[in-house]
Amino acid sequence: MRIVAKSPMPGFALSAGLVLSLLSLIVLLPIGALLVRGAGMGLADLTAAISGERVRSALLLSFRSALIAAAFNLVLGVAIAWVLVRYRFPGRRLIDAAIDLPFALPTAVAGIALTALYAPNGVFGQIAAAAGLRIAYAPPGILLALVFVGLPFVVRTVQPVIAEIDREVEEASATLGASRLTTLRRVVAPVLMPAALTGFALALARGVGEYGSVIFIAGNLPMKTEIAPLLIVIRLEEFDIDGAAAIGIAMLGISFAMLLLINAVQVWSRRRIGYV
Repeated sequence: MRIVAKSPMPGFALSAGLVLSLLSLIVLLPIGALLVRGAGMGLADLTAAISGERVRSALLLSFRSALIAAAFNLVLGVAIAWVLVRYRFPGRRLIDAAIDLPFALPTAVAGIALTALYAPNGVFGQIAAAAGLRIAYAPPGILLALVFVGLPFVVRTVQPVIAEIDREVEEASATLGASRLTTLRRVVAPVLMPAALTGFALALARGVGEYGSVIFIAGNLPMKTEIAPLLIVIRLEEFDIDGAAAIGIAMLGISFAMLLLINAVQVWSRRRIGYV
């Protein structure tokens, strides 16, 4: 029984071996080393390392902020992608190019720029302070940084799908008497759902592990604005390798569970519209 379907193109064994080797070196071996380190600690020590109040607070802040920022980026990213694809206006190409700026901009530079703008003495920070709001050195600053770095993932994932939607389908829906909201909900949204969930997952994954742009604007106060990646660095600087590994394993497990759930919803949505 043939496990792999025979391909008309030669070189499957070589290409598969190269891909698996690179995947093992770059992804599987580091994750395996992390898991082995955690297994060497024992379940009791591993649980004790991640059950501390400071660790739980950092994990909760990181995942909660990443989830809220990804949800915000999902709505904003789809709206931006729709405008860029469906409408023609002056400056559209400039805005479209600016979407990729967080990809090219070093995260530390982004964090410094956001802090300069939203610090209490910054341009927007002074306006917020006058209204009784504090953005920099507080949880809203973390959300702002995660929205900045995660928005391009949603826009670039959804944009090609919107471009491929046949407008005649929307016109047919309107001809049959459907309102714009009904057309959006019953015709457009099911087609966009798989791509939107992919963008959401990418933005969430980026937000959970984001470090450079957050540490400058967060304030890094333990139990308040300290994120999990920063706490890992602190543990490493203290030569607490086991503590850092424990936090990494906790982040890995929570991230895997969240992405598994998102992928399950994505597969369900694809089957619902007949893609798989």
